[in-house]
Amino acid sequence: MGCLDVYLPVMVMIGLQFHYALLAIFTRAALLDGLTPTVFVVYRQGIATLSLAPIIISSNKRRQSLKASLGLKSFSLIFITSLIGITFNQNAYFSGLFYSSSTAATAMSNLIPALTFVFAAILGYEKIDLRSLRNAAKILGTICCVSGALTMAFLKGNKLLHMEFFPDSKHLTASGDDTWILGCLLLLASSVFWSCWMIMQVPISSSCPDHILSTFWMCLFSTIQSAIFALLKEQNLQSWILNTPLQISCSLYAGIGIAVSCFIQSWCISERGPLYCAMFNPLATVITALVSATFLQEELYIGSLVGAIGVITGLYIVLWGKAKDFDGRKQELPQPNMVDDEISNRIDLEEPLLAEKSEYVTESKMEP
Repeated sequence: MGCLDVYLPVMVMIGLQFHYALLAIFTRAALLDGLTPTVFVVYRQGIATLSLAPIIISSNKRRQSLKASLGLKSFSLIFITSLIGITFNQNAYFSGLFYSSSTAATAMSNLIPALTFVFAAILGYEKIDLRSLRNAAKILGTICCVSGALTMAFLKGNKLLHMEFFPDSKHLTASGDDTWILGCLLLLASSVFWSCWMIMQVPISSSCPDHILSTFWMCLFSTIQSAIFALLKEQNLQSWILNTPLQISCSLYAGIGIAVSCFIQSWCISERGPLYCAMFNPLATVITALVSATFLQEELYIGSLVGAIGVITGLYIVLWGKAKDFDGRKQELPQPNMVDDEISNRIDLEEPLLAEKSEYVTESKMEP
């Protein structure tokens, strides 16, 4: 059980990146098939809310705490988090995905670790000491991750490999130059919003420790917010009709997927902190590039290989710095009556990134 507790966040975060990569490719195809981005966000969030509702209703404890968990402070916090981290984020992301490409979308999301690190440092969740080797490692690893991801997306070089398993498949290539810049700016804004969402999970976890319940509220609020935005933006009611099986299946997959992914993200942030979770995002770029080259006739270049190496290297540099953070805390704190073997079995990555967050959650659980 100890090993499972240690490696479970790593395994679920890697699985989540496979989901994000598939979602980017799948949604890109549906958008090219005529699905409107703003309408897609409404359907996605609505399906996510409906998929979580049976879990809330079937649980007596969650049903009783459905109202009790949402005081004025919690209501305002979850509402704002839904607006920024889901409504703004999803509309910007899928519009940017439509105007650019699936590879560019996953590559631009790799700015999230750097933005999360900066926001966490500004808010005091991350203590920055440039003389510390572990802090320097986290900064260097973040830069390496982002640079590698951007290299994959924008630096081609010589063609390395071109696999064509399905010759008749649709090309999911980038849009024209006139929409490329707009798409990249929207994707950049989406990364800023998503970084804010990760940081805001810290106070949400303290006010509402039940991650399924908080995810349900965020999905419900974002559905209402996205519907209002879509009704104001889309005057043509025909855009609300899903005309093809691809559009229907994509909406279902994305809706159920966000319900699961939001819960996983919230749980992992409560266990390891926002920066730890954000550092797995570059893996989605690697997966997207490989899948696109294998199944969607997108050519693989040397730049993609170099970028992939940079992404993986940066990821482990940051995780090394994270592990050293826990080493330093463990040496500073007096050890209670624990057997030395038990201490040695708890690896470095077991400590949450945000010590303050852990204290808040502990205090909230102790309250009657």
